Amino acid sequence: MKRDEFSHEVWLECADCGHRTLFTRPLKACEKCGGQWLDARYDYDRVREQWPAVLRERPFDMWRYRELLPLRDDANKVTMGEGGTPLLHATNLGLMLGCPHIYFKDERQGPTGSFKDRQAALAISVMKEYDVTEAVVASTGNVAISYSAYSALAGIKMWTFLTSLVPPEKMREVALYGSEVIKVTATYDQTKKVAADFANRKGLFLDRGIRSIAAREAMKTVAFEMAEQLPLLIGSGDTPWRAPDWYFQAVSGGMGPVGVWKAYEELMMLGLVDKMPKLACIQVAGCAPMVNSFNKGLEEAEPVLNPQTRVITIATGSPGPAYSFLSRTIREHGGTFEAVTDEEAFRAMHVMAKLDGVSMEPAAATAFAGLFKLLSQGIIKQDEVVVINCSGHTFPVEK
Repeated sequence: MKRDEFSHEVWLECADCGHRTLFTRPLKACEKCGGQWLDARYDYDRVREQWPAVLRERPFDMWRYRELLPLRDDANKVTMGEGGTPLLHATNLGLMLGCPHIYFKDERQGPTGSFKDRQAALAISVMKEYDVTEAVVASTGNVAISYSAYSALAGIKMWTFLTSLVPPEKMREVALYGSEVIKVTATYDQTKKVAADFANRKGLFLDRGIRSIAAREAMKTVAFEMAEQLPLLIGSGDTPWRAPDWYFQAVSGGMGPVGVWKAYEELMMLGLVDKMPKLACIQVAGCAPMVNSFNKGLEEAEPVLNPQTRVITIATGSPGPAYSFLSRTIREHGGTFEAVTDEEAFRAMHVMAKLDGVSMEPAAATAFAGLFKLLSQGIIKQDEVVVINCSGHTFPVEK
């Protein structure tokens, strides 16, 4: 890969004690207090001087925001042109619902057809930066596909652990990239434990999902792009970029909304937007630990031990630390958790295909089903600006 002149320093800050350390190697916990939640921090004063002027000369992809990404040297960048997806107006859906400002971020247009390509691109690049040659990841399908494609490009051997409910077509695509595929006859949460035990036993690098700095930070780029694109669709405001009233996403572990929220916090700090979006986190009723726990007023998620859903991609029974973060954020700033049935998700998939010509996987359609439900309840107002993450394309097996 061609060497890029850009390099910068990144710090890790503990959410519990505030201790900071330079991000020069992967860390599992705070070196001072053992806290598990570490956030990447950057030279925001420098970024404030440069953005948005410096971005005008850069390609419209996720790497244009590299000052706020935890890759220290662009010489280690592993890319297939990910990011830069369009923000599209759901014209016919809006007419049907009487809502003129419904937009969707078309993440189907990533190299492997899902928004997980952003996560894979940055995570694999950081692995390369730290000389990782072999890694382990657990997945319900899309992460394994994305990580396998990018690890093939980077020359990193990937061990993928997938629950046996993942469609065989997806497993074959993972294997096509040269990854090792281990099918686990268990829930996704049990599969993650098997993967972690394997990595520990073999001494291999384990992708830690939402606890991975790179994976979480990659999700910010959805919001950065959205903030840049919205003024072109709804007009300019008091700041250069804009936030929607609502951001919708179907959630499993919750990494996407966590990243989007952090991105808008950083944009507020930089003076590029003037408000935060409300988050709508949608789950399927057969595996909705976040929704159930939020409705019970719990601070930590109560796991779903036996998920009952055909939407396997988002069937995470134990969402981990994201729930605590998102529930606190939604209680303090507005937003909601909502559950929809499998049938409502599949119906939304058909509605979007027939109305706006958008074919999406059931997990993505879950977010649209959530929008329909919240509109009918009056929680979303008809004149509000809504952006939905259309997170992945329909595989033939899912149609």
